[in-house]
Amino acid sequence: MVDVTDRKIIDELSKDSRISFADLGRKISLSPSSVRERIQKLNDNGVIKKYSLQLDYSKLGYGLEVFIILKLFSGRLKVFISKVNEFEEIKEVYRITGSQNIHMRVILKDQLHLQRFIDQLIMYGDTTTHLILSEIKQ
Repeated sequence: MVDVTDRKIIDELSKDSRISFADLGRKISLSPSSVRERIQKLNDNGVIKKYSLQLDYSKLGYGLEVFIILKLFSGRLKVFISKVNEFEEIKEVYRITGSQNIHMRVILKDQLHLQRFIDQLIMYGDTTTHLILSEIKQ
């Protein structure tokens, strides 16, 4: 069970997953060894699923970030799911409810790259693309 102290740890790790046990302990008034034990328990119980790296893709040469919603053609879901990991441009992909089936966050170098990427997707279904202007909340 997750208690108030565990929630404080989770809140701090959400802000900075690289924070040391000592620094985290100072923030929530707990010893570094207790912080380590609690984090290990959160990991073991699957509350913390993974630690990740957040990149600024624009600094890596990717000028476009888009959401692409895909309405799959009949019978194409399993085929698409089996191929989705081959698209390095796709950073997140979700199966969703509603009239569309798939929601993706995609990074691309430019408009030509977007065009070529969509050309690869149209064999699976109809696409709707939304250009991401800015991030409001993460």
